[in-house]
Amino acid sequence: MLSPEFQVPSPASRAQLEIWDRQHVWHAFTQMAEYQPLMIERAEGCTLYDIDGNGYLDGVSSLWCNVHGHRHPRLDAAICGQIDRVAHVTNLGASNPTTIQLARRLTEIAPRGLNRVFFSSDGACAVEAAIKMALQYWRQRSDPRPEKTLYAAFDAAYHGDTLGSVSVSGVDRFQAIFKPLLFDVLRLPCPSLAQALSHSLGRLESTLAEQHAQIAALVVEPLIQCAAGMMTHPPGFLRGVRELCSKYNLLLIADEVATGFGRTGRMFACQHEDVAPDILCLGKGLTAGYLPMAATLTTDEVWRAFLGKYAESKTFCHGHTYGGNPLAAAVALASLDIFEQQHVLENLQPKIARLTEHLTRLAELPNVGGVRQCGFIAGIELVRDKATREPFPWAEQRGFAVCAVAKRHGVLLRPLGDVIVIMPPLAVTTEELDRICAAVEAGIGTLMAGLPSRTA
Repeated sequence: MLSPEFQVPSPASRAQLEIWDRQHVWHAFTQMAEYQPLMIERAEGCTLYDIDGNGYLDGVSSLWCNVHGHRHPRLDAAICGQIDRVAHVTNLGASNPTTIQLARRLTEIAPRGLNRVFFSSDGACAVEAAIKMALQYWRQRSDPRPEKTLYAAFDAAYHGDTLGSVSVSGVDRFQAIFKPLLFDVLRLPCPSLAQALSHSLGRLESTLAEQHAQIAALVVEPLIQCAAGMMTHPPGFLRGVRELCSKYNLLLIADEVATGFGRTGRMFACQHEDVAPDILCLGKGLTAGYLPMAATLTTDEVWRAFLGKYAESKTFCHGHTYGGNPLAAAVALASLDIFEQQHVLENLQPKIARLTEHLTRLAELPNVGGVRQCGFIAGIELVRDKATREPFPWAEQRGFAVCAVAKRHGVLLRPLGDVIVIMPPLAVTTEELDRICAAVEAGIGTLMAGLPSRTA
C-alpha cells in the first residue's frame, strides 16, 4: 500500500514523451540525428504494443533475449515472489539462496565439467570476465605460463562492447574508432561453408602450431557468428576447434550469449557437436529477456588456480554491483522450469522446420543473395545483383527499408546491415511465425519494386 505522502506522477503526453526521448535518451547503436521515436508501452506474449496501441509481433525477441514471450505468468510470479524476500544482495563475499540454486541448475545443464559459475550483468561483461579469468589462470596455476597473454578470435566476430570484448571482436564498423584503446588479437579467418572443413581447420592449426605458446585462449561463437550477418560455420568445425585447443594447450572460450537457451534447437550450441569449452559465456536468454544477468562458467581446474591465502593475491578481482542479483536469478530459475516442464526444445522442432520452409521460398526472391539458418536463428542477405551477389551500398540502409515495410505489416525487426534477422521468441506460434515471414517477404517485394532490373 502506498504511503500517504507518495504521489503517483501524472502521465506525460505522447508529444512530451517524444520530446524527452529525443532530448535525454541516448539510444544504443542509433544515429540520434535521424532517430524517430518508437515507444513500446506494454507487451503480451509475442506482441509488443506502442503508446498508440498498435501491436507488433516481436520478430527479433527484443534483441535476441526474449524466450517465452512477454508477461509470462510464471516469470512474472517468480519476480513478485522474490521481491517479497529480498531484491538485491551483493555478490562480493555474500550470497542468497536463489542465486545459489541458479548456479547449481546451470552446472547441471551446461556442457560437462563446467562446475563454477561467475555472475555478471550482461553478455559483454561475461566475455570480459572470461578474458581476464584466462589470463590470470595461466599466471597462477601450479606451473605458471606468464607468456600466454595473446588471444585468438575470428574475423567478423562480435563479443560485446567493453574494451576487452571489443578487442576480441572483429566487426570493424563497431570497433575501428576505439583501436587506440584495444589490445592486439591474433585474428583468424572466418570459416566458410564454401570451403572444405579440412581446409578451415588446417588454416587454424597452422596458426596455432606457430603461436600457441603465447596464446591464452581462443574465443569463438559456436556454430554461427550472429552479428556478422548470421554467418554459419561448417558442421564439425567447432569439434575441430575444441580438439586443436586441447592439442596446443590453450583455453577455449565459447561465447553463447546469443546462441544459448534454445536458439539453435538445443539448450546450448556446443551440445550439437558434444563440445565442452573451458569457459562458457551466457547472457540474453538466461533470464528469458526479463532482467539483466549473465554468467561465465568454467572448470574446476581453472577455478583452483585462484585459490590460496589472502596474502597471495590470487583472488579474481573482478565483479559488478548487480552480479548474481536475486530478482534476476529467480526469473532465470523459472525460465529453466518452463524449458523442462513445457518441453520447450521438443516443441520448437516443428517451428524450426517451418522456418526452413519459409527461408527456402525467400531464397528464390531476386534480391536475396542467400539465406542462413541455425535452428531458430535466420538471416536473409539482400543484394543488388543475385547473379554476382553485388551488395547494395552500405549507406543506402536497404535492410532498414525492408524492416520499415515489415513494421507497417505489424512486425518489428532490426537488421544487421543488409541482412534481415528473424529470431522470434521460442514461444512464437506457427501462425505468428508465418506472419513474420510474410512481412519480411512483403518488405523485400517493396525493395524489388523500386529497383532497376539487374537480377538474375
